[in-house]
Amino acid sequence: QVQVAESGGGLVQAGGSLRLSCTPIGLRLVNYAMGWFRQAPGKEREGVAAIDNDGWTTVADSVKGRFTISQDNAKNTVYLQMNSLKPEDTARYYCAVGRGWDNIFRLRRYAYGYWGQGTQVTVSS
Repeated sequence: QVQVAESGGGLVQAGGSLRLSCTPIGLRLVNYAMGWFRQAPGKEREGVAAIDNDGWTTVADSVKGRFTISQDNAKNTVYLQMNSLKPEDTARYYCAVGRGWDNIFRLRRYAYGYWGQGTQVTVSS
């Protein structure tokens, strides 16, 4: 059984920072690509960032320069460091496990399998 659990969400003022963590159970990060997605109420779930087993990363244009994805293999944890947060970043953030390697860095939802329950990030103005 594979379980994905996100943590680190909360309420933060615009311009502030927050770090999300994702610790999958039942798999080793070194064997998978991982991604972060987010979904605001009434909106489509969108890709935010991804990282592969070689440490190569990509982030969506909307968060480029502000968000950074990284991982700690020893802790089997992937992180999403969010800086200069904007109210537009308010959403529920999800961690997901890549099904393989195709389309991972295109941040397509169908390229990911196991999903966490999400952690809420709310940015006040």
